[in-house]
Amino acid sequence: MYKTLPLFALLACACAQSEDLESSTRQISEVPSTSPTTQASIDNGTPSTVIPSVPQANTTDLSCTLDDGQVGECVTYYLCNTSNNTIIINGTGVIDIRFRDGPCQSYIDTCCLVPEKRPDTDPIIPKPDPVKPERQGCGWRNPEGVAVRTTGDNDGETKFGEFPWMVAILKIKPANENEPDSQYVGGGSLIHPSVVLTAAHYVASGPQLRVRAGEWDTQHAKEPYPHQDRDVSRIVVHKDFNKGNLFYDAALLFLNSPMDLAPNVGLVCLPKARELVTPGTRCFASSWGKDKFGKAGRYQVILKKIEVPVVDRNTCRDQLRKTQLGQFFELHSSFMCAGGEPGRNICEGDGGSPLVCPNEYEKDRYVQKGIMAWGGCDDNDTPGVYVNVANVREWIDDKLLFVNYDVTVYEL
Repeated sequence: MYKTLPLFALLACACAQSEDLESSTRQISEVPSTSPTTQASIDNGTPSTVIPSVPQANTTDLSCTLDDGQVGECVTYYLCNTSNNTIIINGTGVIDIRFRDGPCQSYIDTCCLVPEKRPDTDPIIPKPDPVKPERQGCGWRNPEGVAVRTTGDNDGETKFGEFPWMVAILKIKPANENEPDSQYVGGGSLIHPSVVLTAAHYVASGPQLRVRAGEWDTQHAKEPYPHQDRDVSRIVVHKDFNKGNLFYDAALLFLNSPMDLAPNVGLVCLPKARELVTPGTRCFASSWGKDKFGKAGRYQVILKKIEVPVVDRNTCRDQLRKTQLGQFFELHSSFMCAGGEPGRNICEGDGGSPLVCPNEYEKDRYVQKGIMAWGGCDDNDTPGVYVNVANVREWIDDKLLFVNYDVTVYEL
C-alpha cells in the first residue's frame, strides 16, 4: 500500500487479476497453525487455520538473558507474571513493534524468569475496556488498539484491533506438508457476521475462498485475541460488474458460518443509498497490500493504514486525464476518489479493502464510503479510485434481505 504505477497500467493489472489470482497473491506461510486461544471452527470440516497442522517436536531454544544477567525463558508477554520494561500492571503489554534484536526472536515475547512464568493454561491476557453504552452497534474504531499497547508504529502500522471490520481474503489451495493451504488475495470488510464486502475483480472468477477476521500481524499468532477463519459458501458479484473497466466493482462473500464478534472483530457501518461525501473529508484506508507494484513490492506484515482526503469528482477526473487514460476519460458514476497526496496512495493487493470516513456526530465511529478498486503506486498527486458504496447500498440490502439477514446491523 502507499506507492504506485501509472494508473492505466495498474487498471489493466487489476482486470487481469479476475482471471489469474495467482499473479497478485502471497503465501502466508509464516502464520503458525495455532494461537493462544482456541480457533473458531468451520462447519464443513476444513481446518480453520491457514496452515495445515503438522505435529513437530519443539526444538527451539527459548532461553534468554535479562539485562541484569539472569537467565530466563522467552514467553508470550501475557504469560509472564512480572513487571519490567515490556509488562505493566494488569498484564497489559507495551510492545515495540520495531523490536527485532532483543533477547527474544519475537517482539510479542518477553524474557521471563522461570519462577515468574505462568502456565499456558493460566495466562493473564489483558481484557479490553468495558463496552460503553454509546459504543453499541457498527463502525467503532479503536484508535489506541485493544488489550495491548504498541509503540514504534511510525510507518503507518495500525494498532491491534484498530479497525475490527478489516478482513483478509484467502484463496484456498490444496495443502501439503511443504506449502500453506491458502494464499492472500485481497482485503474486505465485515458488514454482517456472515457477510463480507469486497471488490468483484478479485473474486469474480469463483475460486474457493476463506475469510480471516481479527488478523493484525501475519507473522505471528500470539496476539491477545485470536483471528477467526470462515470459508466462503457463496460469492455474489454485482449484476452490472464489468471486468474490462471495473464498473460496479463490488461483491459480497457469504460465509458458511458467522464470525463471533469480539474486541478485534466487529462490523463496519454503511452509508445511506446515494449519500454524498464532502470533498476534503479525511478518511482511512487500511490494507496488507504491497508498498510497490510488481515483484519489487512487498506485502505488509502488520496491517497498515493511510489517511487520505476525499477528492471532488471533477478534480479527480481531470487528474486521471493526465495519465495514460487520456484526455477524454470520464469517471464512471460507480466510482469515487480519495488521495492525491504524495506517497499516500493505494497499490497492488489493496483491492477490496475499505475506505472508512468518520461520522461527524460520534467520535471514533466510521462509515465505509469506498472499496479500493484501482490506482497507481507512484509518489504522485493522482487520487486512488474506489467503488462508491453509497451507489451500491440498495443492491447490498437486496442481497442480504433475500436470505433474511438483518440489514440494520450496518446502519448508524
